[in-house]
Amino acid sequence: MYIFLSILIVIASLLLIGAVLIQKSKGGGLASDYSSGNQYLGYRKTTDFIEKATWTLAIFICLVSICASFSVKTPTNVSSIQNAAPAPNSAAPAPVNQLPNGGK
Repeated sequence: MYIFLSILIVIASLLLIGAVLIQKSKGGGLASDYSSGNQYLGYRKTTDFIEKATWTLAIFICLVSICASFSVKTPTNVSSIQNAAPAPNSAAPAPVNQLPNGGK
């Protein structure tokens, strides 16, 4: 499922790149006059097909990316520390230090 969603994201991304490159430059950028009534943050409010397709593809990519993140199976985390260290043997007695000649 994740691979299918990833392929959809790649196809939508390529289409989005094409849609952005096809759009006519609206000019101005940050230097444009924001006080104009028919502009929103420097871009004219147009309802042409390419602009709608751009927004639709961008929203589609976001939604499919969220769905893809939920479809990834999380691996079980097995600690290698538990397997590497042997368990202490509680049946073995503690070593006793004995001095030669009876400890005298």
